[in-house]
Amino acid sequence: MKKWLFLIAASLLLAACSAQTSGEKKEVKEINIGIQQSLSPLWIAKEKGWFEGAFEKEGIEVKWTEFQSGPPQFEGLAAGKLDFSQVGNSPVIGGQAADVPFKEIALSQDGLKANAVLVKENSDIESIEDLKGKKVAVAKGSSGFDFLHKALKDAGVSPDDVEIIQLQPDEAMPAFENGSVDAWSIWEPFISLQTIENNASILANGETIESYSPGFTLARSGFAEKNPEEVELFLEVYNKTVEWQKANKEEAISIYANIKELDEKVVESVLNNTEALNEPITDEIIQAQQETADFQFKLGVIDKEIDVSEVVDNQFIEKVKKEENK
Repeated sequence: MKKWLFLIAASLLLAACSAQTSGEKKEVKEINIGIQQSLSPLWIAKEKGWFEGAFEKEGIEVKWTEFQSGPPQFEGLAAGKLDFSQVGNSPVIGGQAADVPFKEIALSQDGLKANAVLVKENSDIESIEDLKGKKVAVAKGSSGFDFLHKALKDAGVSPDDVEIIQLQPDEAMPAFENGSVDAWSIWEPFISLQTIENNASILANGETIESYSPGFTLARSGFAEKNPEEVELFLEVYNKTVEWQKANKEEAISIYANIKELDEKVVESVLNNTEALNEPITDEIIQAQQETADFQFKLGVIDKEIDVSEVVDNQFIEKVKKEENK
């Protein structure tokens, strides 16, 4: 986490120096969207070119960057290389604690089933308590990282009693499958992939420990302040995609399966576990986030206390929803 925060701080310094020499132009020539491995409707919109079509009318080019997890996207936001992204609950807390300038502009999922701790088929590990002395893979700073610590706390297990191995999903999956680690704290679509194709078992998820792991749509603060119309347009296109996915689930499953090279049964499970949302961020979600931030501060994961409501900005999604309901 300290290394990640250092990289963000360095990116912020570079961005500040650049801003002093060139400034940020009002006229937008391109937007940069971060996208990661979860099955977000962003993939549908990317496949169908809906963002490109909408922004082309404004003379704006759309560029995409793929990421393995949430934390690296904050380096892009800090350096002004990303304008929009979607991440889970833990990365936004780390980003806010590192003073990255961003806003949560919408809730993208509630996350009750989005994260889980998995063990392989026929594992002798039957509960979170059994993880004592075991190796658990997780991407540090991710929603899976936060979920693992919450699950351990819920079971009364100290993180010091578990060997936590820091691995990104592309590294963690082979380690989990070949037995190099005993368990894996991860998110969808990897949960469904492992449980359906490899008969992995879920030790805990958000439902079993009654914990939200919400996801958020983010905008870089400088971009949002100077280009509110483009933020609204982004949310309009995303809203169209979410509604299309709900009305065309079978086609959506086929598209996801093709893009990510997944079995359609796996994709269907993911969509059932992670309902796509494009809604204002509620007081209940803010409270859940505050509890997570306070928990991470006590763990020493972040080095200062934060007020998570300070990065919530519902004005854009509320306007989009108001227009939709006219």
